[in-house]
Amino acid sequence: MKLAIAQINCLLGDLAGNAAKILQYAEQAKQQGAQLLLTPELGLCGYPPEDLLLRDGFYRACAQALAELAGKISSIAVVVGHPHEQDGKRYNAASLLRDGAIAATYLKHELPNYSVFDEERYFDHGSEPCVFEMEGIRFALNICADVWEADAARQARNAGAQVLLVLNASPYAMRKQEARYGAIRERIAETGLAVVYANLVGGQDELVFDGGSFAMDSHGNLTAQGKHFEETLLMLGIQGDLCPNGEKAAALSEEAGVYRALCLGVRDYIGKNRFPGVLLGMSGGIDSALTLAIAVDALGADKVHAIMMPSPYTAQISLDDSREMVKILGMRYDEFPIEPMFRSYLTTLDSTFAGRAVDATEENLQARIRGTLLMALSNKLGSLVLTTGNKSEMAVGYATLYGDMAGGFAVLKDVSKTLVYRLARYRNTLGQAIPERIITRPPSAELRADQTDQDSLPPYDALDAIMACYVEQNLAIAEIIARGYAESDVRRVVHLIRTSEYKRRQSAVGIRITERSYGKDWRYPITVRYQDTF
Repeated sequence: MKLAIAQINCLLGDLAGNAAKILQYAEQAKQQGAQLLLTPELGLCGYPPEDLLLRDGFYRACAQALAELAGKISSIAVVVGHPHEQDGKRYNAASLLRDGAIAATYLKHELPNYSVFDEERYFDHGSEPCVFEMEGIRFALNICADVWEADAARQARNAGAQVLLVLNASPYAMRKQEARYGAIRERIAETGLAVVYANLVGGQDELVFDGGSFAMDSHGNLTAQGKHFEETLLMLGIQGDLCPNGEKAAALSEEAGVYRALCLGVRDYIGKNRFPGVLLGMSGGIDSALTLAIAVDALGADKVHAIMMPSPYTAQISLDDSREMVKILGMRYDEFPIEPMFRSYLTTLDSTFAGRAVDATEENLQARIRGTLLMALSNKLGSLVLTTGNKSEMAVGYATLYGDMAGGFAVLKDVSKTLVYRLARYRNTLGQAIPERIITRPPSAELRADQTDQDSLPPYDALDAIMACYVEQNLAIAEIIARGYAESDVRRVVHLIRTSEYKRRQSAVGIRITERSYGKDWRYPITVRYQDTF
């Protein structure tokens, strides 16, 4: 027989639109000879619905949309993920639609309640397998987290299943696909079942779903691989050996995967929220240059507006490099010198500041003037401001509230400084976009004369490594020092991370690309006495 995976980009809450897309893919699959179509987890409503799942009306609307969709399905069976209410309980469910009706419904067993997942908040646990037969083959359903544990797949095998169909809304993180392969191979080794794995694709707030749907035979061999970061219909054939075979898309390098995740995150956040375009402040530095390249690649140059706001401390090469990049990429560009405004602010504050040394106050004032200008343009033009700060800066508070942190979407929020450089070099392999001097010159905020980032921060290779140990791996100070990092650097970075939480809490939502971002999966108190000393 033939079956297909609809790797689709769903719009959260657009029940009619998502149902229409599922129906469209069902028709395409049917035309290509498929008898069965598998769609992603909660594909009918989009993922994650979050507190929409606390509303009674949401379940009623989903039930109505599912029934209407079922009535339109003919000559093909379709597995659809949806929220489900039954006997006063609520479930993350998947239903088999066949012959114009809902033929069977599976209720998710394992409810993840870690990282970015809060399913225990919304759903009850299912406990029964769901097995159905088509063309002499017995299929069973699992949903996402079910296959990261042993029980649900084992129940499916014991109920007579031969092929396990898994609906997923598994968000992207670096090296995540290898982890998925590993989990599926564990279930295959335990059960002997072939597996078809359908994953969601698209951006939803800070999450990006990378697709990468695949199939494995009963020995754990990869037999089909869908594309990453784009919608696709992956056709599979199953012969007498119950091996689901199909095309195999090429794997992506780590840099390519991250870059495409960032582009998809920007494209869907702007498009799904109906912003006409984006604004960002250029500095001549690496972070704004990479953000600009991502914005243009994601949206097109016609939807990107770059603003250069030089101060008395802006180097000429920063202006030259910004102008060169704009010429290469071709978006709208304006220059608004801020020195007159800066002098005016200083004059206004002169009597109060008298007798006090120049310090970070004057630096932050420049950043806040720029933030004010960008937000004024955003209000007038309707475009969203993209912030350009990276994860390293967010970690240690090397950013100005209401200044360079002003904006609506933080593209590089989960991208470390060292990864920023890797991504910039990767982008230039696709075609020159970022002038080489932007990549090679020492990073600087250019808020005072002869300033570089390393005046007040450890070298970024050390800072990023310490940050990864502390933030992403939850290692203790002593454990990080034992890995060979200078104790003074470790204690300094950890102290800065701890004392910068109040800033991070006010930062814009941003794209998650690691297993521990400063978003839904980082929940530290602002007011706290505990200090990491061990």
